[in-house]
Amino acid sequence: MSKITRRDFIKIVSRVLPATGLAVTIAPIVAYFYPSNLEDSPTEPVRVGRIDELPENESKTVLFGRYPAIVVNTSQGLRAFSAVCTHFACIVKWNKEIGQFACPCHAGFYDPIDGHVISGPPPRPLASIPFNIVNDEIYIGGFIRNRRD
Repeated sequence: MSKITRRDFIKIVSRVLPATGLAVTIAPIVAYFYPSNLEDSPTEPVRVGRIDELPENESKTVLFGRYPAIVVNTSQGLRAFSAVCTHFACIVKWNKEIGQFACPCHAGFYDPIDGHVISGPPPRPLASIPFNIVNDEIYIGGFIRNRRD
């Protein structure tokens, strides 16, 4: 086993650090121009839970294909959106104190009724996801018929 000299170590570091810095700089730029979308969403409905498990001003985040979705019970009824921020693909959270979706990465805020940007850097609104209520169960995405058990 050969020892690495001080000079060899410095050569390795001088190549690795710039490559890492370049990757860290380019990744957010690529994410900005190629944001996630709902094309990878499942075609089958995804069960969120019972409607009585989601009181007003509460939310629930569920896995929806590759990305999470967030369902919130507003004063105007249920709403479902992709939980992926349109700025740098961070995961938004429901902030019930202010009644808005908040992105923890860069202080982006979204309206809970239609997902439009209230403030911050996000360029587009949150993607809306269709939902359906069948036998008091909330489903997002896809289409489910009211079936009799």
